[in-house]
Amino acid sequence: MPEYLALEVHALLTAREGFSDIARLLSRLRCHLQPFSSPLPTSWPSWYWIRSFWCLQLLLGFFKVLFGYVAMKVTTEGHVNAVKLGTMMGVFVPCLQNIMGIIYYIRFTWIVGMAGVGDSLLLVAFCGLCTFLTSISLSAIATNGAMKGGGPYYLIGRALGPEVGVSIGLCFFLGNAVAGALYVLGAVETFLKAVPAAGIFRESVTKVNGQATPEPIESPSSHDLQIYGIVVTLILCFIVFGGVKMINRVAPAFLIPVLFSLCCIFIGIFSAKKNDPTTGITGLSMESFKDNWSSDYQFTNDAGIPDPKGQTYWNFNALVGLFFPAVTGIMAGSNRSASLKDTQRSIPVGTLAATLTTTVLYLISVLFFGAMATRDKLLTDRLLTATIAWPFPAIVHIGIILSTLGAALQSLTGAPRLLAAIANDDILPVLNSFKVAEGNEPHVATLFTAFICVGCVIIGNLDLITPTVTMFFLLCYSGVNLSCFLLDLLDAPSWRPRWKFHHWSVSLLGASLCIVIMFLISWSFTIVSLALASLIYYYVSIKGKAGDWGDGFKSAYFQLALRSLRSLGANQVHPKNWYPIPLIFCRPWGQLPENVPCHPKLADFANCMKKKGRGMSIFVSILDGDYHDNEHVEDAKAAYKQLSAYIDYKNCEAVAEIVVAPNMSEGFRGIVQSMGLGNLKPNIVVMRYPEIWRRENLTEIPATFVTIINDCIIANKAVVIVKGLDEWPNAYQRQYGTIDLYWIVRDGGLMLLLSQLLLARESFESCKIQVFCIAEEDSDAEELKADVKKFLYDLRMQAEVIVISMKSWDMQAVGGSQQDESLEAFTAAQRRIASYLTEMKSTAEGKGSALMADGKPVVVNEQQVEKFLYTTLKLNSTILRYSRMAAVVLVSLPPPPVNHPGYFYMEYMDLLVENVPRLLIVRGYRRDVVTIFT
Repeated sequence: MPEYLALEVHALLTAREGFSDIARLLSRLRCHLQPFSSPLPTSWPSWYWIRSFWCLQLLLGFFKVLFGYVAMKVTTEGHVNAVKLGTMMGVFVPCLQNIMGIIYYIRFTWIVGMAGVGDSLLLVAFCGLCTFLTSISLSAIATNGAMKGGGPYYLIGRALGPEVGVSIGLCFFLGNAVAGALYVLGAVETFLKAVPAAGIFRESVTKVNGQATPEPIESPSSHDLQIYGIVVTLILCFIVFGGVKMINRVAPAFLIPVLFSLCCIFIGIFSAKKNDPTTGITGLSMESFKDNWSSDYQFTNDAGIPDPKGQTYWNFNALVGLFFPAVTGIMAGSNRSASLKDTQRSIPVGTLAATLTTTVLYLISVLFFGAMATRDKLLTDRLLTATIAWPFPAIVHIGIILSTLGAALQSLTGAPRLLAAIANDDILPVLNSFKVAEGNEPHVATLFTAFICVGCVIIGNLDLITPTVTMFFLLCYSGVNLSCFLLDLLDAPSWRPRWKFHHWSVSLLGASLCIVIMFLISWSFTIVSLALASLIYYYVSIKGKAGDWGDGFKSAYFQLALRSLRSLGANQVHPKNWYPIPLIFCRPWGQLPENVPCHPKLADFANCMKKKGRGMSIFVSILDGDYHDNEHVEDAKAAYKQLSAYIDYKNCEAVAEIVVAPNMSEGFRGIVQSMGLGNLKPNIVVMRYPEIWRRENLTEIPATFVTIINDCIIANKAVVIVKGLDEWPNAYQRQYGTIDLYWIVRDGGLMLLLSQLLLARESFESCKIQVFCIAEEDSDAEELKADVKKFLYDLRMQAEVIVISMKSWDMQAVGGSQQDESLEAFTAAQRRIASYLTEMKSTAEGKGSALMADGKPVVVNEQQVEKFLYTTLKLNSTILRYSRMAAVVLVSLPPPPVNHPGYFYMEYMDLLVENVPRLLIVRGYRRDVVTIFT
C-alpha cells in the first residue's frame, strides 16, 4: 500500500482544527483520486478492494472533519443553542439544497438528449408550474396559524381531517424513505463512475444502437450499486443515531460544494472546446442546438444507453416521472417551522424564491446543455456535467456525492420525525411503538426508515425508484393544494392567512396538475398509490381514534347542511323523499344500571327504523330539576357526554340531547315543539311502553303517558311505542315467523313502511308480512281484501292479506262464549276501574266538587268506558288467536279519549298488550309516508 496515502488518510481522520481542514481536504482529494485512474497492475487483483476501501475512508474522513468541528463547538458551549433562523438559512437554503440534487447532475443532460431542447423546456416548465402552484397553496396554509411538527402532514391533517392527514402523511413518509434510497444510489453511481476501479462487478458497453463505439463505455453494475448502497445506508444510519443535532448544524455546509460545482459546470460550458468533435463536446454551437431541438425517444438498456433491443422505452410521460424528483423539496422550509424567527414571512418568501430560482436554473441549463454537445454524447455520458466542469471533473464528483449524501441524511432524519409526529397524534394505535417524548430522538422510527431505505437500495436501479418517489410526493402536493382549495372555497371565519396572493382556482389547478402528472407517468403506479392511500384512509376511519382538529371537512359539512336545510324549505316533504327521523325518548319508565343512560335495546330498535342504517336519530333524556341551578347544569353536561358515548358504542347515527325541566311532561312538551330545524325536525316519537307502572305502583305514570301522547298528536308527530323491549332482538339474533300488521285506522302507510324497514334488517329478513284488516260483519270482506292487495301491489310490497270481521262492541258476543286468557285481564280491569271510579266519587263528594283526575275535572261516561274495554278485549283476543307465534306485531294506537282519566287509558292499553310478547303500537300523522307513484 502506498505510504503517502496512509499518512494522508491518518491526517484527515485525526483532524480537529475546524473548517480550515475542509479546504485542505478538497485540495488533497484530487491528488488521491489521480492514481486510481491509472492502469491497474495485473499482478495484484486485490487492488480493487484496496482502492474501494480507501475511497470509502476518504469520504468518511471528510465527514469526520465536519462532525469533529461541530463536536468541538458543542463541547465548548455545553449545549446546542436553539437559535432561531431567518428566511435565508431557515427556508431558502434547505429548499435549494433539497431541490438541487442528483437528477440535475447525472440525469439532466441525458433527459435533454432524449427529449430534445423543446420538450425539455416544456418538461421543466410543466413540473416547475406544479411545484410553484403548490408553493402558493403551502404559503397560504402555513401563514394561517402556528405550526407544529410533522410538516405537510400537520397542514393536511388539520385542513382535511385526521383520516386524510394520516393516509397522505404515511405515503409522504414512504416517499421520503424511498427518496433516501434514491440519493444513496445516486451518490454510489457517481462514485463508481468517478472511480471505475472501485467497481467489483464492472460492466462495459461497446455498442450504441447496434453500432460499435470507439471506446468502451463504463457502466456501474447493479450489484455494485446494491453492495455500496447498503454499506453507505448503514453508515448514514449510524451517523443519524449518533448526531442528529450535529447534522442540522452541518447541513448548510453541504451546499457550499454544490454551489461551487455549479459554478464550475457553467464555466466549463463557456470554456468548452469548439473544434474537437470526436469527444462529442462542441461547445456552445447553434448547429448542435438545432440538432438537439427535437426529441429522440427510443429504447435503452438498464444502464440508459440507447439499444433497440432494450427493455425500457422512454417517452415524455416517462421522463416526467424521472425528472419530477428534481423539483421536489419545497417542504423543507415548512418542516423547520419550529426553528424559524417568523414562520409566516419566511415560509412563503423562502419557498417561492427557491422554487423560482431552481426553475430558472433548469430552464437555462436546458438551453446550454442542448447547445454544447452532440446527442450521442448527451445520451451516453451520464456524468457529462463532470466531463465539462472546469478545471477538473473531481469537483463535480465531490459536489454530487456531498449533495446526495446530504439529501439522504435529510431524508433519514426527516422521515422518522414525520412518522413520530403521526404516532404522537395518537390516531392509529398500531403506530404507538413509534411514539417519542418531546425532545427525544425517534430511534425506532429511524430503524424502520432505514429498513425501507435498504430494501429500495437492493433494487439497485435509480430509474425504477424515481417514479415511486414521484407518486408519493405528488400525492402529498395534491393534498396540500386540495387543503388550500377547500379552506379558500369555504372561507370560514378562522381562515385568515397572511399570504394574500392565493385563490381557490389556483389551488384547484395545482391539484389537477398533480393528478395529471401522476397519470402521465404511469396509470398503474397512480392506481397503486391511490389504492394505498385509500386503504390507509379506510383503516384509519375504522381503527383510528377521533381527532377533533377543526378541519375543513367539518366546515364543509356545516355549510352543506345549511344549504340543504334551506333547499328543503318549510314545505311538506313528498312521500317519496320521506325519511323517518325518530326522537328516542330515553326515559325508561324504571331504573337502569348505573352509567347506562338509555335502555340498551332502544338503539337497536332505532337502527331498525332506518333503511341500511341511513338516517338520523335524536336521543333525548330529561333531567328533573331547575335549569338555573348550577348543579343541574353540570349534571346535564355529564349526562350528555355519557349519552353521546353510548350512541357511539352502539354504532348508531344519532345525536344526543339533554333537557333540564321541572318534570317530564313539561320537558317533553318543550322538546316536541322546538327540537330540530325546518324539515329536519323529528317526525316519530319512540318510547318504551311503561309495563312497570302497576307493579312499581308508579301512580304518576298514567297522567304523564297520556300527556306525552296528546302532545305528540297536537304537534303532528307519529308515535311508536315498543312493548317487550327487553326481548327485542339485536343484529345477530335472527327471527323467524311473521310480521303481523293489524291495520285498523288509516295512518298514512306508516305501519306498512315500518314493516318493510324491519324486513330489511338481517334479524327479520327471514320473516313474512301478514296484514290483518279489521272489517265490520256486514261489509264485503272479499272486496276489501282485493282492494288491499291491489294497494300493496302498487306500493311494491309483498304481504299476505287476511280480513277479519269484528263488531266494534257487542256485549253478548263476548259475554260467556269467549273463553280465553283475555277474559281474566278484562275482568280485573273492570274491577280496578270500578274501584278507582268509586274512590273518585267519594273524594268529590267529600270536597263538594266535581269529579277530578290528574288535577283537572273529568266527565266519566261509564257506558263509554265499558265500550272501550270490550273493543280492546276483542282486539287482544284476535291478536292472541292469529299472531301468538309472530316475530313482532304492529297495531294501531288508539288516541286517549277526551275527559277520561289517564288511569283509565292505561287500563285500556294494558288490556290491549296483555300476553303479547313483542308489540309495536303505532300512530301515524296527518300525511302520507308511502306513495304508489314512481
